[in-house]
Amino acid sequence: IYLYWFILFIRTRSFFFFNAANPTITNGGFLLESKKDIYDLLPTSYYPATLFFNNGISADHVQQKIEGSNLQFPLLGKPDIGMRGLKVKKLESWEEVFDYVQESQVNFLIQEFIPFENEIGIFYYRYPNKMNGEITGIVGKEFLSLTGDGISTMDELLQQDQRFILQLPTLRTTYGTGLQKVLAKDENYLMVPYGNHSRGAKFLDLSNLIDNELTNTIDALCKKIPGFYFGRMDIRYQSWEELLKGKYFSIIELNGAGSEPTHIYDPRHSVFYAWKEIIRHLHILVKVSSLNHQLKQIPYMDFQTGLKMLKENAKYVKKISYQHA
Repeated sequence: IYLYWFILFIRTRSFFFFNAANPTITNGGFLLESKKDIYDLLPTSYYPATLFFNNGISADHVQQKIEGSNLQFPLLGKPDIGMRGLKVKKLESWEEVFDYVQESQVNFLIQEFIPFENEIGIFYYRYPNKMNGEITGIVGKEFLSLTGDGISTMDELLQQDQRFILQLPTLRTTYGTGLQKVLAKDENYLMVPYGNHSRGAKFLDLSNLIDNELTNTIDALCKKIPGFYFGRMDIRYQSWEELLKGKYFSIIELNGAGSEPTHIYDPRHSVFYAWKEIIRHLHILVKVSSLNHQLKQIPYMDFQTGLKMLKENAKYVKKISYQHA
């Protein structure tokens, strides 16, 4: 992958060509992009009701803002600059909101929690010189959940699944003695309501569902987002039929140039398939960026600015990872 990136550098004469892919998003959406700034680009009906707070704000002020906005529990707390689902938390009470505010070391958002049970990620691009865009992949997400056998504790059930073992330390901290509960036979219990791979969600390649109706719906949606040409949107929706018609869905995340084609994480795919898909999407990314550079005179990020971005991102990752631990 790095070898291919070097080839793209020779073609564009820029290591950081990707910033031109999405001109209205910080760094093109590769690193350090603000979720609030991205939400501000979307029509308000497309994303959850969201409040932004600076780090260090008082919990009382947060409560006043939430009450004044008529948001109801449950809520969702997340860093304004996200990182693999770190520090994303479902908030069920004022006590949990206050704890979240006090623990946060970065700017954060409080959102309404979207109750739709289904979540997918759709990868989309549109060349700046073309009228219509395309979908290159769809990932379905199975949240981390348990099915009881009437005998084993929740902790024991987690240990029986290789996918869940790495989540055990975090889940034991979150649930405490609650993991000693024995679920009734065939009882289903949702452990982690977030569609993040790093939080235990299973990713499934649903790219076979791409058709003209879905493509037209997503294309029309993305054309309403100024300066967005390349990236992945994570969507919660009520039913597939309604999503095809553009009804009863919410964009919970919109990611730009740093987006992964996350359908590669389907356990059925090999690492060779993953490399092939990443290179395919890098090829699209460089073409989108080059066209914006040529047709719209969007300058590429210079080398010094790019290095500064990488250093700032490394510091941020350290801070949020420590905070998560």
